[in-house]
Amino acid sequence: MSEHLIEVPYSHLHPGLILDAPAGTDDFLVLFGDDSESRARLMRDDTGRPVLRMGGYMTARGTVIGEHVWTVRETLRYGDRVHLRLGHSLP
Repeated sequence: MSEHLIEVPYSHLHPGLILDAPAGTDDFLVLFGDDSESRARLMRDDTGRPVLRMGGYMTARGTVIGEHVWTVRETLRYGDRVHLRLGHSLP
């Protein structure tokens, strides 16, 4: 597995999903289960809470997914990886 890669077994993100992300970086590639991919960036909102900005992408079935910002409900570090539990996407 690449140091800057998150693998997701689905074609979409959803609330409650846990992402196994590289620790120490805030910019990485997300590879979805249908072989589509998107860039993601871990950021902070105006209050300092973590959010995940996902770039737009097209699924293997041709569904266009626009850019979204997801809240991060929980962050747990495991060595050189961090688990990010997603909350809801922001409007």
